[in-house]
Amino acid sequence: MKARPAPDQKDTQADLAALAKAFAALRDPAEVGAFLRDLCTPAELEAMADRWKVVPLLQQGVPYREIHERTGVSVTTTGRVARTLEHGHRGYAAAIARTAAR
Repeated sequence: MKARPAPDQKDTQADLAALAKAFAALRDPAEVGAFLRDLCTPAELEAMADRWKVVPLLQQGVPYREIHERTGVSVTTTGRVARTLEHGHRGYAAAIARTAAR
């Protein structure tokens, strides 16, 4: 079995940068979708899709409970997305701006 490095030896920032570079190298939504299906489990894909699904609803000011009723996404997940929209790294904002521009 492959030995994993201790957490303090792992360069998480470099790993994330390499993954981001792979995403950035993809040319269209079909390639990104294929990469995501290869990279993630069905549960991971569902979790990410759920988060992205609630972003526009939050921007429209839809209450958390109504978002849950419309989408089935938990109120807890919706709250996490809302906090990230407000206090995150602006990744959602960049994606929203770019997808709206198309």
